[in-house]
Amino acid sequence: MRYAIVIEKARYNYAAYCPDFPSCVATGKTIEEVKQQLSEALVSHFEGLIENNEPIPAPSAQLGYIEIQAS
Repeated sequence: MRYAIVIEKARYNYAAYCPDFPSCVATGKTIEEVKQQLSEALVSHFEGLIENNEPIPAPSAQLGYIEIQAS
């Protein structure tokens, strides 16, 4: 499955989360590292769901952009 993620630049690293699973967060020194860390966190979360006989929710978050004109 393919889930939307948000990556933000922090002062010294990057932070990321998945809107469909807001409790799964990760940090990393690079964008690639934070993606890997978040992927591992999500897989671990999914394994817990499977162990508890709970379904893995389908992706539902949508990404979009809006344009804002500042005066």
